[in-house]
Amino acid sequence: MAEGAAENLKDLTITDSTKMNPEEKFTLITRNLQETIGEDRIKGVLKERDLKVYWGTATTGKPHVGYFVPMCKISDFLRAGCEVTILFADLHAYLDNMKAPWSLLQLRVKYYENIIKAMLRSIGVPLDKLKFVQGTDYQLSKEYTLDVYRLSSLVTEHDARKAGAEVVKQVDHPLLSGLLYPGLQALDEEYLGVDAQFGGVDQRKIFTFAEKYMPHLGYKKRAHLMNPMVPGLTGAKMSSSEEDSKIDLLDSPAQLKKKLKKAFCEPGNIAENGVLAFCKSVLFPLSKTGEFKVERAEANGGNITFSNYDDLEKAFSSEELHPGDLKSAVEVYLNGLLEPIRQEFNNPEMKKLSSSAYPVEKKKGGNAGAAGGKAEEELSPSKLDLRVGKIVKVDKHPDAESLFVETVDLGEPEPRTVVSGLVGLCSQESLQDRLGVFLCNLKPVKMRGILSSAMLMCASREDPRAVEPLNPPEGSVPGDIIYFKDHDKGTPEPVLNPKKKVWDKLQVDMRTNGECVAEWQGNEMMSKNGLVKCDSLTSVPIR
Repeated sequence: MAEGAAENLKDLTITDSTKMNPEEKFTLITRNLQETIGEDRIKGVLKERDLKVYWGTATTGKPHVGYFVPMCKISDFLRAGCEVTILFADLHAYLDNMKAPWSLLQLRVKYYENIIKAMLRSIGVPLDKLKFVQGTDYQLSKEYTLDVYRLSSLVTEHDARKAGAEVVKQVDHPLLSGLLYPGLQALDEEYLGVDAQFGGVDQRKIFTFAEKYMPHLGYKKRAHLMNPMVPGLTGAKMSSSEEDSKIDLLDSPAQLKKKLKKAFCEPGNIAENGVLAFCKSVLFPLSKTGEFKVERAEANGGNITFSNYDDLEKAFSSEELHPGDLKSAVEVYLNGLLEPIRQEFNNPEMKKLSSSAYPVEKKKGGNAGAAGGKAEEELSPSKLDLRVGKIVKVDKHPDAESLFVETVDLGEPEPRTVVSGLVGLCSQESLQDRLGVFLCNLKPVKMRGILSSAMLMCASREDPRAVEPLNPPEGSVPGDIIYFKDHDKGTPEPVLNPKKKVWDKLQVDMRTNGECVAEWQGNEMMSKNGLVKCDSLTSVPIR
């Protein structure tokens, strides 16, 4: 798709709210919400001053693209002149069945703060208009603690459990901490000094709990603003704990493509369709032109632009728009949103924060632990035997018109034979005597009767078709080891087991960046002499 589609989501400006009347502000504050409790209270405040509203997020699992839904509404609040507070609810994260261990609370708060600020910057929301607060900054105070005790003397176990039913993890024998959770969230409204709390419709029971109990403590009722819940990629609720249901904010373009391909998006089915829901709740509200562009082949009807979500939904429902074309369009828009975030986290400090806040959990005990550790280890590119090789001879395959048979010096006593499907994509002369990067521990395979014992690594684009072999850095010689930055430790497998699909799992995250440098999940491919690049293909897969 055209780069302009992604650019259409950038540089979102905040409207001058001083030129809006209270009714216009109310309309902007409540647009696209599923439900609002206390509309009259909001209108009353707007007649006198701007609304004070807060949105809280428990710092548990990694934020995913679903978080763009509340970010869009925060943008609306700011346009309407609201004073907006974002609460990083670290104590809530611990109380919710210890989803965030106490030892990781501070690291996860720091991760959330950095990733959410990066999200807001990616859609052009000015951070100077926001207030960021950490829950334990005030939730451990004497006054707040006394109010928790006062509230606990009023709330029944039934009401506490009911209030948290849609938010707190439900188990047969709940911990007392989960029963405290709704009360603490209700008290936050008073201690943050706001007029309204904003959240997903899944928090409705906590909001009505607050309306019931806050007056018993002598505190006023607040209004409550509720977003619809956006389905995940599997059609159910998007969840940080379900890998297949969500796209992580730091997923690579290859990971994004892979997850979108697997997303539930049945032709004509508009119910529980996470791809369509994301268009409605994020892409259309963020579009500067209010349009959504789908580029497709002329044979499939050619390019089409939708000026509103209803038209997009009708086209999909009538099967005028194919799921594959919709997913391709969403992929481009999503990459436009995610790329600035990826860049902000593509440095040693942020990478360390991410790995420290969310350490890889290894299975415990006996053989299961060993198997779990090995499975995790296999996903590291350090398992690949990548080396510089020199193609000393190139012949056409005697029995296959599309194949070259190459004799390659890999710094070993004897050269290897490599069969590559590059006829028509690379000339025989361009391959003769050139250096390349070769994967040397794939299981040898016969290709039309000739055993191929390595693979030439290439950058590859599908449409229009183009292939470029990777170039080792200057000064390279046959046998030089090629590795990925931060993955230079470990010993390559002698031969990769085809059944474990190690290469298949790693390859999906290999691509060139905007400077033609080969990468795996943002880690550059390199040798002792420098970076591995291709000639001209940017942001394409490596195969």
